Formats: sequence, C-alpha cells, structure tokens
Amino acid sequence: MAEVQLFVPVRLFMGVLSCDDAAADAAMSVLSGEYGSLRACSTPVPFSQTDYYDHEMGTRPKRSFCVFETLVDPSSLARIKHLTNGLEKRFLNENGGRMVNLDPGLLSGGSLILATTKNRSHRIALSDGIYGEVTLIYFKGGFQAFPWTYADYGSQENRALFSSWRTDYLKDLDVLKRTEKS
Repeated sequence: MAEVQLFVPVRLFMGVLSCDDAAADAAMSVLSGEYGSLRACSTPVPFSQTDYYDHEMGTRPKRSFCVFETLVDPSSLARIKHLTNGLEKRFLNENGGRMVNLDPGLLSGGSLILATTKNRSHRIALSDGIYGEVTLIYFKGGFQAFPWTYADYGSQENRALFSSWRTDYLKDLDVLKRTEKS
C-alpha cells in the first residue's frame, strides 16, 4: 500500500474579467492581502472570444491573468473560489451585474486547474459546491488544451504565458525543497 504524502504547494493564479479597472484593482488588492503579493499580471486585453459577459457587465470586458508570489496548498482551491465569489458580489454595477469576474486556479508542473461552480462530465467535486477542472496539461514541452478548454486559456499566447509562469514556479518549488532540507 502506498503511503499518503502531503500535497506539493502550487502557484495560485487568477483569471480576471472586468469592465472596471478600479473594481478589478480593488478585488486583486483584497486577494493580495489574503494570498500574498502578485508576482505578475498580463496586460488586460479586450475579451473577444464570446459576448457572454457583455450584457451583465454593461460593456465588453477586458481579460487579464495574474499569479501570486506565495505558493498555496492545492486543497484550498474550493475555499479560494468561495472567497472570489464573495468578492464578485461586492463589486456590482447599477443593474446588479458583476463588474469583475474572478476565476481562481492552480498552476503546477503538470497542469492548470480552474475552480468552478458548474458541474460537467469532466469536472471533479472538490467541496462545498465547488468543482475542479483540468483546463490545460503540460505535455511534450508545452501546455495542451482539451475540447472543453475555454478559448482564451487555450490560445497560443496564453499557453506560452502559463508556460513561462510554470518555469518560474518550478524554480521556486526547487528553492522551497532545498530550504526544507536544510
């Protein structure tokens, strides 16, 4: 029988959709207070893959991705998703629509996992109504998409971004392991 091992810490990242820069900055400030400083953020770009959020947000949102400096226990993903859902409710427009959409996820050496409240055949129940989805896997030198991967996550540009963040994560993980051995 195999021995139970502690989870390897992973990099917390956040997919951010927003039509209001101030709301996005305020939400990320709250998350930084909870999970540590941001290590990097991509430049916000118009979210053109779908118009799904346009009506709720009142206009076409912008998409960015951010990663946090501090590594997290992967078993905390459901709790993080509940926190981001609460933050989204704090930033509503005059029509009651979200001004910011926060999609927490975990980046590791082998995958990029998103948290969601929506159950589908390829998602696994985590806890308290939150599911995890393997959105990308690292295979043959790069992140690979699945048929269910959202178009923006699966774009060549964003997969390259996630790969660069993976490289940084692996370096940090190596330092952490060497520090623990000393």
